[in-house]
Formats: sequence, C-alpha cells, structure tokens
Amino acid sequence: MRFTEKLQQRIKSSGSRLCVGLDPRPGEHGADHAKDFLMQVIEQTAVWAAAFKPNMAYFEAMGIEGIRVLEEIMAAIPENIPVILDAKRSDIGETQKYYAQGYFKGWNVDAVTLNPFLGYDSIEPFLDFEEKAIYLLAVTSNAGSADFQQQTLADGRKVFELVTALGERAKSENRATDVGYVVGLTNSAEVLPKMPDAPLLVPGLGAQGGSLAALGSAGRTAPDVINVSRGILYAQDEKGFRARAEYWMEKINSEYAAS
Repeated sequence: MRFTEKLQQRIKSSGSRLCVGLDPRPGEHGADHAKDFLMQVIEQTAVWAAAFKPNMAYFEAMGIEGIRVLEEIMAAIPENIPVILDAKRSDIGETQKYYAQGYFKGWNVDAVTLNPFLGYDSIEPFLDFEEKAIYLLAVTSNAGSADFQQQTLADGRKVFELVTALGERAKSENRATDVGYVVGLTNSAEVLPKMPDAPLLVPGLGAQGGSLAALGSAGRTAPDVINVSRGILYAQDEKGFRARAEYWMEKINSEYAAS
C-alpha cells in the first residue's frame, strides 16, 4: 500500500485530518519526563490523530537520551497511524543516501520532511522506498517564506513552483515514494491554486493564527493533514490532551465543511 493510501484510510477511519505534533520541551525535567509526557499525549490523542509528527530538533536537543525517547515513543504509536518525521534534511550524495536509509529502514517512519533547495539529486535517495513519502518544503508558515519561496521568477513562476516541479518529475518517473509538500496555512490562500493535488502537511493553525477557509474551498482530493503542536501539548487551559485534540479535530472539520 502506498503512503497516500494509508493516510487516506486513516483520515477516513478517524474522521480527522489532525496531525498531532510531538514537540517535547524537557527543560529541567530531562528526557524521562519528556518520554512520560509524550506517552500520555499519544495514548490520549491517538483516537483523533490522522498522523503524528515528531520534530527531530526537540529530541536532538536532549542528546542521545532524546534519540532513545524518540525511538520509544514511535514504537508506542499504533501501526495504522502514519508517522511523519519532521527532520527537514538537505544534503547530497552519500550523506543524503544514509539519511534516507536511517529514517526509512532504521526507524521505519512513514514519511519525512525534506528541504529541496539543493535540487532533484538531493531528494533522489529518498524516492525509491515503497510505502513511504517525503514532504518537500514549499511555502512555510514563517514570515521569512517571502524572502525566497514566494519570490517571482523571470518567467512569472514563483520559486515554490520549482519545488512542486521536483515532485511532478518524481511522479512522471513512477518513483516508489510519494511526494507531498509543506504549505503553511498562513500563506495558503495565495499558494493553493498553484499547488498540485498531492498530500499537503499544513502547519500554522492555532498558535500561528492560520485559517482553513482557503484550504477547505480548494477542491482538493489528496489526503491533506493539518498540524497542531502547541495547541494540544501546551495550551493554557484545564483540558487534557484528548479534549484538546478533539477540539482541533472538530474545528478543522467544521471549517472544511463551511468552506
């Protein structure tokens, strides 16, 4: 089964497009506290999770203990829920080949985010893995996305359209790995009409203030997922993780339906 099919099935069975971001902030409590914290998050939110997205930076910040925590929490995620590893790797040649082997074979994640700005040969090592996917950074949710990603080229295209051209090339070559894109919700209205109907990983809802209106009305059929991290893990309220996840799931569904 291709990654896109697995994700589509999970969205249908859960009734949710919510991607739960796993961004531990161990602080003074250390890796053991981070592990216990994330295990609770996974247990309580799995019912509403279309996918889980661990962010490598938070685990690497804890050193080797953080890597162990990542391995342990991934083992706790139910097999029917895709894991999107947010690594944003970018390199060439042998180095990128070993990143691909590490993530897809060593840790067996379903998908990984990549920075594509080193060109097609930098993503090729990831393209021949069955049942896997990559998400290329296209238009991120930060203000700095205007510095490069949304600049206009001499031929009228935007720079992010060069990124989607890489994914379309992989598709035309019938590569085994599915290709999707990271599109920040804060920039989606201007970007979506130029995006292929491929899976999107959409940050920017909640703490970053993005709206789902443009995404819901775009007529897309691909299994897009919307990431919420801080709004579930660190909301300043009395709710538990499950209730927060349910709130964001319902919000996403209602804004889709209203668009």
